[in-house]
Amino acid sequence: MARRGLLIILSSPSGAGKSTMTRRLRDWDPSIRFSVSATTRAPREGEVDGVDYHFRSEAEFKQLVMDGEMLEHAHVFGNFYGSPRGPVEQAIESGCDVLFDVDWQGAQQIKNSVLGKHVLAVFFLPPSIPELQRRLVSRGQDSAEVIAKRMQKSWDEISHWDGYDYVLINDDLNDTEARLKTILTAERLRRPQQPDLVDHVRKLQMEFEESL
Repeated sequence: MARRGLLIILSSPSGAGKSTMTRRLRDWDPSIRFSVSATTRAPREGEVDGVDYHFRSEAEFKQLVMDGEMLEHAHVFGNFYGSPRGPVEQAIESGCDVLFDVDWQGAQQIKNSVLGKHVLAVFFLPPSIPELQRRLVSRGQDSAEVIAKRMQKSWDEISHWDGYDYVLINDDLNDTEARLKTILTAERLRRPQQPDLVDHVRKLQMEFEESL
């Protein structure tokens, strides 16, 4: 039977495993697509419209928001960013899951949108704050100053854990990956994700009546 795709939102404070889980999820199922954001900033060298971003003027962007064509949007450093509704709607109707890279505010906007009933939102918690800091340091990617800023921001992100459908304590990557796959597999079978169920039940009803 056909199914509708899910709008998958994975969130966590920096260092708690979101990027790793995103990569593992797409390795497990390459059909999962990334939502291409719209932005009012100018394209950078090498960026392609519709691939890296949907580049729009500020007037066009604001009109899309007014028309209800943005699932979420935000104003960041002088430019607007958002998730266009049309491409996402087309993807999930064709049975493809769409992955979003948004913060907790964007997650709430998407959950409150017209496609909210198809959202799967998962938040990853670290096992402890010292472990979170250890992971950030062990990556060797950031200066001590950047790590300190990430740690300061982490509590604000963690404080919104209860706005998600599932919360996983990421104490072991393999165990967390297995739990995430189980969640996704189950969510794909939810009744709203199976548009052919109504026709199948009607068929069963007709067969039942014919057998009387």
